[in-house]
Amino acid sequence: MKQTLKRIIKSVKSVKGNSLAEFATTTALMATLAATAAPKLSEMSEGAKAEKSRNELDKLIKQAGQFYQDTADIEGRGRFPGQDKYNDPVGGTAASSGYDGGYHEDEIMADIMGVISADGSVTTDPTLTSYDNSTDLADWVSVFGKQNEDFTAPNPGHLAADDTFDCTADCPGVDGYPSIHGEDGGLAGKEEWKKLFGGEVVGSQYQDGHFVYQVVAGGGTGGDVYPPTLYVADIENASHFNNVLMP
Repeated sequence: MKQTLKRIIKSVKSVKGNSLAEFATTTALMATLAATAAPKLSEMSEGAKAEKSRNELDKLIKQAGQFYQDTADIEGRGRFPGQDKYNDPVGGTAASSGYDGGYHEDEIMADIMGVISADGSVTTDPTLTSYDNSTDLADWVSVFGKQNEDFTAPNPGHLAADDTFDCTADCPGVDGYPSIHGEDGGLAGKEEWKKLFGGEVVGSQYQDGHFVYQVVAGGGTGGDVYPPTLYVADIENASHFNNVLMP
């Protein structure tokens, strides 16, 4: 027993703690590592948000593409969510002028890509680089409604009015024309988008982000028909986060 106590006492005496200098050195190294890692972590966070936004835009395009094919089979002409008919624009300066197809791609491309010359060079930088651009955003329509409960637009008044179904003749669901919805009349654009996502609303990862879209009308008849074109974007920076679908 006596020998056992001696061994325990000797063992305790042999244990050495860290000196104050060693503790200070360790603390300094940890502080340096934290200061170095913080910017990298911030970059990773921003990168993850950007990737998530692009993935959501891809989903919007994919669902809209399926919607286009389904409406082509059921209604006789393919269209995108929000279009009352394939030759009806959504958003833009011609949104209230009926089925004239008068709103052209170059106006949207100037927003998100800039003005591009014939040789492919950018002569004017894109203008829609902020959620606070009230001039350009006035042409864009919220995908799920600019004041939806889940993801409200940061400046709802900057966006165009939410799309409504206002076709009274020769449109899907009106006067016996077949409709993908199988009902008398049509749905507003935001409701058609929600149906594509099972009633859920998809939102931007950014505080100042929000998903918006425009549709350039299709047109023509018979062999001369041409399809509409869909543009979607995240207004955090639409020039960085956008996608296009022309069937």
